[in-house]
This record gives sequence, C-alpha cells and structure tokens, in this order.
Amino acid sequence: WPYQAKLIVVTDGERILGLGDLGANGMGIPVGKLSLYTACAGIHPELCLPVMLDVGTNNETLLNDPYYVGLRQKRLSGAAYDEFVDEFIAAARAAFPGVLIQFEDFANHSAFHLLQKYRDSIPTFNDDIQGTASVALAGLFSALRITGGRLSDQKLLFLGAGEAATGIADLVVAAMIAEGTSETEARLRVWLVDSRGLVVKSRKALSEHKLRYAHDHPPVTDFPSAIRALKPSAIIGVAAVGNTFTPEVLQLMARLNERPIIFALSNPTSKSECSAEDAYRHTGGRALFACGSPYDPVQLDGKTFVPRQGNNSYIFPGVGLGAIASGTRLVTDEMFMAAARALVKLVSDEDIEQGSLYPALPRIREVSANIAAAVADVAYKRGLTAGNAPKDLIGYIRSQMYDGRY
Repeated sequence: WPYQAKLIVVTDGERILGLGDLGANGMGIPVGKLSLYTACAGIHPELCLPVMLDVGTNNETLLNDPYYVGLRQKRLSGAAYDEFVDEFIAAARAAFPGVLIQFEDFANHSAFHLLQKYRDSIPTFNDDIQGTASVALAGLFSALRITGGRLSDQKLLFLGAGEAATGIADLVVAAMIAEGTSETEARLRVWLVDSRGLVVKSRKALSEHKLRYAHDHPPVTDFPSAIRALKPSAIIGVAAVGNTFTPEVLQLMARLNERPIIFALSNPTSKSECSAEDAYRHTGGRALFACGSPYDPVQLDGKTFVPRQGNNSYIFPGVGLGAIASGTRLVTDEMFMAAARALVKLVSDEDIEQGSLYPALPRIREVSANIAAAVADVAYKRGLTAGNAPKDLIGYIRSQMYDGRY
C-alpha cells in the first residue's frame, strides 16, 4: 500500500466451472485467473485484485456445513442483487479509476444481464462468454486450414445453450458476416441443443440468449437425432455433461464429414464430452479435435496425435494485457475477433500436422504478447484510448510484461 489495481477478476460463485454453486468457496477462481494473468501475460501481481461477491448460496450442502466460510443464506436476487453489483462497480471505479473488470463464473441469468449492462460504459468482459468464444473461433480457423473452405460454409451444432455456446455462436456469426455473409444466413448456420433437445422456434418460453438461434425446424429430442437431421460439419460441446459425445455421435460425424470438427470443450475432465482417444479412435483418426480438459498424445495406426486444449488461457491474459497497456475505455467483440486471428497465426504447420489446433502452451507469453498487440491496435484504431499507438506496438507490449524471475 498504496495500492493501484488495474485488473479485477470478480465472481459471485454461482457457476464455478462445471461444479455449480460453490458460494464463497468460489474465491479460488479469481485468484487462479489472476495467477494465469501473471504467468501467461506478465501482468504484475501488484496490479491484480481478486474479488468474491458473497451474496449467499443455494447449495444446501454448504449451508449445512459448519465449516462453510460464506454467508449462510439463500442467494440474493432481483433488484437487490443488481444494486449490490452496481455498488461494487461504482466503488471499484472510484478506488481504481479505469480498472478493467472481468466477470467470471456467474450463472447464465446474471452473466448475460451484467455483460449487457456494463459493456458499453466501462472496460469489462465476461471470459466465459467472450474468452471462450474467441478461443473456439481460433480453433475453427485452424481446422479450416486443413479442410479448406470458409467459415460461412460450415454448419455448427452446439451441445449446450448457455454462456459458452451463445458466446461462441455470436462471435462465429460476426466472423461469418465479416466474410460477406448476411446476419440472417449466418445465424442459420448455427444450431443449439439443450437439455430439452434442439432449440427451435416452436418451443415456448425460450430465454433471450437462445431466441437468436431458435430456427424453424420440427422438434428433435436428442443429440444424435439432431446430427442426423442437420448434418453439421462441426459439433461443439459446452454443456458440462460428461461422455455425451458417444461412439455413436463420433461415428455419425465421421460418416457425414471427411474431417469432422469435434470440440469437447467442457471441463473439468469428468465433464468432458469425450476423451481425445475416443475422438480419434471412433473417427478413424480423421477428427479435428480440441478439448477443454488436458489429454495426453494419442497413438493410432502408427501416427501420434497431440490434442491441445481450447482453453481460455490462450485468450484472456493477452486481452487483459492489451486492454491495460492501451488504457482502452471499452473491451469490444472486435478485440476478441482480433485475438482469435492473432492466435491462429501462431499455429505452425508442424502443429497442424500432428493434429494440434493451438500452439504449444510453453509459447503462451509469446501468444499473449501478440494477442495484446492485436487488442491494443483495435483500441487505438477505434479511438477508445487517449494518445497514439506506439510505433513499435509489440515492443511496447513486451516492455509492459512482468518477469517473475529474479
């Protein structure tokens, strides 16, 4: 002290990974995220502040646990919850002017609402929605280096219809529009399956974030049937329900596509839609695979496949670094698009040859520096920050990176 935070990661603990409502026990998430900001992007620890908004928990096990450290009450909701978050945002910005605020592991109903509420007025983003979207889009771009064709020629089927699914879908649609496709046509290339089956227009009481991807189609109750009906070129699992990409699903995708794109992005490992070995084995080694959980290399028919995680840690550290280094007033979807394109450029031909759609994690600081430069470039070009861009932007970014070696 005196202390000047430039980056806050905040959670209310309601949807921690695939584990659900952990209440105040979710404090490890903002601490862990900020550790990754420092390790992966060189943001100085003194600039980082983890925050847990303890608004209670609906987890009965925790409420009955004598050692639970959080408030022993049901979760705050509605106007009272909004007022509390408003108070936090106002206090954070008063104490630390210009601070970047990352929302992390909020439940769907809060995540979308808070992002829409604050994104056009303060520098903020939701990593579960936007970071996940950016890393998934980068993986799709890498896969297209193998299959050829444009993103707008693909048909994507998501298993899951929450923050991650609609976040990825929105950024994919934006990328298709950038290729010259109309928004209407782009949205028709993206379909969602939730716990009740295919999301279609005829279904009643759809939440707002699902409505954008509710298309005219007869109801379909299960995922394999949705694959048969829609014939997607890519399936993306973000529902945090383990083993849902069954051998039947994988074999179906292999029959429909010469090189099926299969992203099993849920974590932890127990929630993964399928293992790397299953993805390769049930597609005859033809799957273009990315995972949310770590898997060892897979040996199949004399070839070694090296699956890599489509993990947000490729994206959010660089985005945060670029936002802080440039002093941007907002964090925009264009920045996440730029981050995805910067990441793809770092995937080598050798990576692609061994089935890796992302660069190796030991290169993460190089990755973060390049993503930060791409994000900062958008901030300068869009007039979102004071002053002009440095002549050597990547050099400037690297000069801002903390090195923990002594």
